Amino acid sequence: MGGLAAAIGLAGHGYDVLVLEKEDAPGGKARHVMVGDAAIDAGPTVFTMKWVFDRLLEGSDQRLEDVVDIAMADILARHFWTDGTRLDLHADIDRSAEAIAAFSDDANAAGYRRFCADSARIFETLKEPFMAGQRPNMAEFLWRIGPLSIQRHLALRPFSTIWSALGGYFADPRLRQLFARYSTYVGSSPFMTPATLMLVAHVEQDGVFMVDGGMHALAKGLVRLGEARGVRYRFGAGVARIVTHEDRVVTGVVLDGGQAIEASAVVFNGDVSALADGTLGTAAMAAKCTPVEPAKRSLSAMVWTGLMDVPDFPLAHHNVFFAPDYDDEFGAIFDRRAMTDAPTVYICAQDRTSAGTLSETARARGTERVLMLINAPGDGDMRDYDDQEAETCLTRTLTQLARCGLTLDRTAFDAKVTTPATFDRLFPGSGGALYGRASHGWMASFKRPGARTALKGLYLAGGSVHPGPGVPMATLSGMLAADAFLSDRFLTPSFLSAAISGGMSMG
Repeated sequence: MGGLAAAIGLAGHGYDVLVLEKEDAPGGKARHVMVGDAAIDAGPTVFTMKWVFDRLLEGSDQRLEDVVDIAMADILARHFWTDGTRLDLHADIDRSAEAIAAFSDDANAAGYRRFCADSARIFETLKEPFMAGQRPNMAEFLWRIGPLSIQRHLALRPFSTIWSALGGYFADPRLRQLFARYSTYVGSSPFMTPATLMLVAHVEQDGVFMVDGGMHALAKGLVRLGEARGVRYRFGAGVARIVTHEDRVVTGVVLDGGQAIEASAVVFNGDVSALADGTLGTAAMAAKCTPVEPAKRSLSAMVWTGLMDVPDFPLAHHNVFFAPDYDDEFGAIFDRRAMTDAPTVYICAQDRTSAGTLSETARARGTERVLMLINAPGDGDMRDYDDQEAETCLTRTLTQLARCGLTLDRTAFDAKVTTPATFDRLFPGSGGALYGRASHGWMASFKRPGARTALKGLYLAGGSVHPGPGVPMATLSGMLAADAFLSDRFLTPSFLSAAISGGMSMG
């Protein structure tokens, strides 16, 4: 998404843009996996922060709605616990508060309203100074939000973890567990992620959208928008190395097949560790990107994409099945570098509306498309997840679902699995981590690199750089890369600008 956004932004300013993608289709992690003749989203499934895409196309005659059909979801997600209880969260705060009161009590509903108000304030404080701006250092950030606004600084709650902060809103441990899941949106543990990440609650309340055709359709839509601006795309064109002149200025790239392509600038949309470890050639190491140490990587995942028999169970589009021991789940991943025996499970039922109505196509087929995911350590470059281990994880996952009331027939579940080792092969340098650096500690966000590098003419985009992971944030990173290039102004439109979108990894 970062590379696609950078291409649209640069082409809109008159530059000749070539997008190089090693896979046969756009999207990077927002990819489709084919199971039989069914195309199933195998990456991100939640579309939020539509304002980012509106801003990307601002000032043109293009609209996102012209290339993809989107609709706002009523139910954000449906949540299940092993005690048999369930809770729907809605985009409307009042409806969610009513649901929480019925699920728990009035005190927790009141805590939810306070939580929403505080998350909205955090989001508004960070939206322009941090998310939509070039990466600041700490001093610059404090200046942007107001050097004398001590109250605003403290309201961000950078020194509390999201887990500890939630205790001040929710006495019900189930609700504390539910809202702590926002830390996983950035691939991190709720026991180490700053409470600042409460802002995700506001992001969801501002609108979770359903994209017809899934998130991969969004990537294809961005390609069509780029083509209308003159962007050229080459799929199946992996980049072997970045080429520089002896004075450390980018001069182009060399493809896996040996073809050289001249360029006066390159936007690399991949995991920054691939630059640091020499995956893109020794010349690219002059960018001086710091690799993410294995212990500081974000979460990876075990993902099953497939077809299952339609169950007699109230699935919504987005579903979360909580394990009883959150502490053990994240302790296993981040401390012991292992898979927990009882994982929290996310299921995206892709043939259902947000409220759970099954499509006529799925009814006629008798099966529905699902993505099923559990968290895993980002150790795909150090551990080979063989078929037996994947099957063991699936058995544990199905057992956990059964504890929450959803029983699936393993023999009727036709699925393909993606392991941390698979993710590492798909996205070199990542180690299988899906979100770059974990957001642990109040300084973590400032350790992500910005758009500019020490190598003149090389810019960065994607989920491993500022402002962070996720589809809208990666899109913002591409916009910031284009802005950095334009503000540097050492090029003219007569030169070639190449955007490597997902050549190594998509954010």
